[in-house]
Amino acid sequence: MTRNRKAVLASLVLLPLLASGFALQARSTRGGAQLLDQVLTFVALRYVDTLDAQMLYEKAARGLVKELNDPYTDLFTPKQLEEFSRNTNGRYAGIGMEIVKVGDYVTVNKVFPNSPAEQGGVMEGDKIMVIDTTNARGFSTQQVQNKLLGPVGTPVQVQFIRIGVSQPVTLGFKRAEIHVPAVPYAMMLDDRTGYVPLTRFSEQTTEDIANSVMMLTKRGAKGVIIDLRGNPGGILEEAFAMSNLFLPKGKELLSVRGRAEFQKFVSQQDPLAPDIPITVMVDGGSASASEIVAGALQDYDRALVVGTTSFGKGLVQSVYNLDGGYALKITTGKWYTPSGRSIQKDRKINAEGQFVEVTPDSLETDSVRKARPVFKSASGRTVYGGGAITPDVIVQSDTLSTPEQQLRRALLPVYGKYLAHVAYVAEQQKGKITPNFEVPPAWRDEVYKRLVADTVKIDKAVWDAGATDVDRIIEERVAKIAFGDTLVRRRSLKDDNQLRRAMEIMRKGNTQKELFTAAASTPTAKPGVARRSGM
Repeated sequence: MTRNRKAVLASLVLLPLLASGFALQARSTRGGAQLLDQVLTFVALRYVDTLDAQMLYEKAARGLVKELNDPYTDLFTPKQLEEFSRNTNGRYAGIGMEIVKVGDYVTVNKVFPNSPAEQGGVMEGDKIMVIDTTNARGFSTQQVQNKLLGPVGTPVQVQFIRIGVSQPVTLGFKRAEIHVPAVPYAMMLDDRTGYVPLTRFSEQTTEDIANSVMMLTKRGAKGVIIDLRGNPGGILEEAFAMSNLFLPKGKELLSVRGRAEFQKFVSQQDPLAPDIPITVMVDGGSASASEIVAGALQDYDRALVVGTTSFGKGLVQSVYNLDGGYALKITTGKWYTPSGRSIQKDRKINAEGQFVEVTPDSLETDSVRKARPVFKSASGRTVYGGGAITPDVIVQSDTLSTPEQQLRRALLPVYGKYLAHVAYVAEQQKGKITPNFEVPPAWRDEVYKRLVADTVKIDKAVWDAGATDVDRIIEERVAKIAFGDTLVRRRSLKDDNQLRRAMEIMRKGNTQKELFTAAASTPTAKPGVARRSGM
């Protein structure tokens, strides 16, 4: 896979034949071209404020793009194009850290393997205090990122605040090309079920998934759960290649229909894992490339799909390079699963400028599902079209209790400070606890005391009523800092009924066919009062 290939957000780069300017326009459209030319001329010559010519043309171009009312079509400046490519490819030149804003400081949330940050001794929880000679207190994550990124091989020095160390920790790095893992970790959930969370479709996705599945099967996995919840998509080619890991050579994976074009994409390789039972998890945050994979595997009965309805982004965007380093990302078609389902969910821009579903129903009630077009999988199972991927087994995600929701609302204006004090208390436990630790009330009390000392006013009765949510947030942070992501996932199983349901079904089948049989006898989960972490 070449480094300079065009990486597009769950997109397909098509190559239309473009006419130059307005020279080939039909006679009936020349009036419109003349209108645009006249408006640009009068604005340039008569508008009260002088406008830079380059900026004038950019504003005109952006106005045209905006009036398409398509949130997926965008005009990128050179800098925006660079950021878009970096986020899509999973490649950039820096020191290799995932960062989040916690309180006054941007904090290291994860250190990527084989990166300058790992080799230099950066620790999760370190607060970024100074970058070279710039004080980073109060910086946003974007401001810190802009300071840390740079050409490969160039030096950067960072001072960190580290819990338990009285003086700032100063480390020097040489920037390197960073490969962000598409799979942050893979693990065994029990003695027979492997688990692989996939966070993005970057240039490493297929390789990361293949390595994870092989590793888990060697460790005794009889089936694998691939978690696509919250995965917004990424490189389309990686969706094809990942699907091909589980589907035979020669199978249609996707078709694209544009204004005057139709194209099919077919699996090119023999599969790596043609038989191991697979469950794919999706939710409303699963979009684009995630839906391509889930839809293809569902259509061929190669995976059981569990969770809630996916996002429903079935549009193709093409990226065209323009003069001056600009680029146009524009919607050029729709894609369809192998059975012929369009996954594009109808949306519109409302009066407030929000992009909303025409018929919102993420839980797929029976009445809405019955109104959707019905398709058949390879074995004759019913699958639904008309927008998004409907899971084979619908399981609503856990929700917060009323007191927990009330506490979240009270904390919302000061959530950064809240997380900062949770992180402080959590960092104090590193090296003092075992993986089966319990969260004592003293940890929660310490967070509250620190909030009060930080001039945060939270009613004590509201705090105490939402104690279970506070304890859960503390538990996750302690587990991550002390033992890493796998313990966080293992301990969070009690609060993740979607994953628990997927595990229950996986235990009942040794083949993909047996999983479908087990799923058919599994009742759909009803909404309940449970808990979910995060904000």
